[in-house]
Amino acid sequence: MAATEPCWLVTAGVNGGHVLASAERAKDRSARAHGLLGRSGVDGAFVIAPCRSVHTIGMKFALDVAFLDADGFVLKVVRMRRYRVGLPVWKARTVVEAEAGAFERWGLHVGDQVELRT
Repeated sequence: MAATEPCWLVTAGVNGGHVLASAERAKDRSARAHGLLGRSGVDGAFVIAPCRSVHTIGMKFALDVAFLDADGFVLKVVRMRRYRVGLPVWKARTVVEAEAGAFERWGLHVGDQVELRT
């Protein structure tokens, strides 16, 4: 199994923010390349850094994908159906993936700032 690290996806804010979801962060190139392939779902989020683009070829479920800049600001949010190749977001440094519909439940939008906490 690919190496991942558990963490929390948290909104940044003056009050310390609030937890959006539990997350797994890919720790190495192999984990980034493998991502969520082969899984039938994901609890929380999967975080890939560095990353500017993703695909859903071979995925068993649709994804919500958020592209974050170097400061954790959400630049773009997309819903990707299975077997799609996404366009790169050149200013992105990190990608957050979750099951389709998760971002709506969490209230995650373009312009929000998020961080990972262990």
